[in-house]
Amino acid sequence: MRPRHAYDDVRRAQEFRAYVAGAGGRLLHTATLLTAEPRDANPRAQRLLTLALARTYAYWDRLHGEDPYDHTRRYLMTRFALSTLRYGARLPFRPPPGGPLAELSPQERLILVMRLHEGIGEDQTAALLGLPVERVRAVQNRAMAVVLRPAPKPAQLMGRAGTVPS
Repeated sequence: MRPRHAYDDVRRAQEFRAYVAGAGGRLLHTATLLTAEPRDANPRAQRLLTLALARTYAYWDRLHGEDPYDHTRRYLMTRFALSTLRYGARLPFRPPPGGPLAELSPQERLILVMRLHEGIGEDQTAALLGLPVERVRAVQNRAMAVVLRPAPKPAQLMGRAGTVPS
């Protein structure tokens, strides 16, 4: 390897390390929201983020002024969407109960994360997912209704005479 290429590789690695140090936390949070895993136990989100960062590193020299965060985020969401399409209803992973997004379908989580957490517009979300804008709006509204639904009151959970219904 010629010295010039070695210097370019070192510079590239340093730039990428700085990028991951700055954006890694937010990207991991995004991946965790997508997978609906707990924040402290999120192996699927970490795997998803690792794949997205590896892809970004492979394309680092070809980004040419493009924001690496957008590139990583786009791949992260595309990879998540493809994995949910591949497995469909027989997802091998079920999110643990109790998280704010655990009750949502993968598509609902993806659209909510894109629209509300990442701030991507309806038109761009629809284009990235290959859906009509009206569909994105309907899925987002349905997901928001689930997330904002008030928790059931203890009296509603209890059956007659204080017993729990079976």
